[in-house]
Amino acid sequence: MNEETGSNAITEKAISVRNLSFTWPTGASVLRSCSLEVPKGEFWMLLGTNGSGKSTLLQLLAGLLSPQSGEIEISGLVGFVFQNPDHQLVMPTVGADVAFGLVEEKLSNDQIRARVREALAAVNLLDFQRRPIYALSGGQKQRIAIAGAIARQSEVLLFDEPTALLDPDTQLDLVAQVQRLVKSRGLTALWVTHRLEELNYCDGAFLLEQGKVVDRGEPQRLKQRLMKDEV
Repeated sequence: MNEETGSNAITEKAISVRNLSFTWPTGASVLRSCSLEVPKGEFWMLLGTNGSGKSTLLQLLAGLLSPQSGEIEISGLVGFVFQNPDHQLVMPTVGADVAFGLVEEKLSNDQIRARVREALAAVNLLDFQRRPIYALSGGQKQRIAIAGAIARQSEVLLFDEPTALLDPDTQLDLVAQVQRLVKSRGLTALWVTHRLEELNYCDGAFLLEQGKVVDRGEPQRLKQRLMKDEV
């Protein structure tokens, strides 16, 4: 058994980061020789205080930023879900928004409709296809953002504190939904959070401090460590 991941050492990695460093143009260093690996088909979480580098790391993985040094390898198409879904949903209706990301794929109308239906069914919102975006709750908007990534057939999903703006019940509904999607569809997910109760739904977690991974592995152990730190 692999001590760090709790899985066989030859497990295929969906995300591999080696010695990643990133500094803003102001000279502020965010990541310092940061390394981590997420096994394919698993749901991992990224923990750390504000300023530890969590969101910056996710943006580097999504290709929204470029590192000064280090290597990033990702197996499969990446889908990114922002903290605020209003920054991501651009079309007036649910169906149109999920279809929007398929424009570049030159699919037929029938293929697009099939992809949209499948993606909405995956997040239990198939009946919402004609619903205006403005009429959705925060949790429903996040699920539509996830549906957009599924429609594009993303294999690796990155979540930047997607429950930050949601009420407590909706938070846990969303994380449970993502857990089911990862397991049922063979996806890989990396989820940034500071809510310790969300650790009950993941396969493993990383703890980031000052731009480095300082601990990783079994989520309940990391949860206990952080609870002790809070006391």
